[in-house]
Amino acid sequence: MAHAAQVGLQDATSPIMEELITFHDHALMIIFLICFLVLYALFLTLTTKLTNTNISDAQEMETVWTILPAIILVLIALPSLRILYMTDEINDPSLTIKSIGHQWYWTYEYTDYGGLIFNSYMLPPLFLEPGDLRLLDVDNRVVLPVEAPIRMMITSQDVLHSWAVPTLGLKTDAIPGRLNQTTFTATRPGVYYGQCSEICGANHSFMPIVLELIPLKIFEMGPVFTL
Repeated sequence: MAHAAQVGLQDATSPIMEELITFHDHALMIIFLICFLVLYALFLTLTTKLTNTNISDAQEMETVWTILPAIILVLIALPSLRILYMTDEINDPSLTIKSIGHQWYWTYEYTDYGGLIFNSYMLPPLFLEPGDLRLLDVDNRVVLPVEAPIRMMITSQDVLHSWAVPTLGLKTDAIPGRLNQTTFTATRPGVYYGQCSEICGANHSFMPIVLELIPLKIFEMGPVFTL
């Protein structure tokens, strides 16, 4: 999860998030280069006497500053499109979970386990135990295996919500009457936090998401749900 005064992104827990962080660094280096060139040009403009009249018609310069931005856009667009198609890939998921957004809690359904359904509410401050996170922990966590492709089916029963877990690179809108899907594969066990990322009402910031990722062998051994 994010920490106070953190500048960068959260550590990646899925291959998609690793790709997103790499693309973020790639685009940031291009932005730094553009800012440096623009600031250098401004500095020269402010410190140089404009007495040269031979640059009033410079076709070569106009050609360069037209082609160069086009090349930069291609260098940004190609990896961006690649990641976009990777996020939409569905590779024979091992487990399907349905998530339904409500005002203001989530309902989860394990469709592969006889229709196991439970609600996930944020823990009130009075029920927090040592080590729990205020406004982020829930009463019922979503327990999932690592190193297995998971498909999330996401919808809403009332208003627009958004199911988002930053460390996994996930953010999918929950729309009433529409069933969206996203997939992910976690690479390491742990507890990962997210929140609704859509302004869904007065208690928008009080419907967190908590995923507890455990090794696949432990997940297959027996009941891991403590409801």
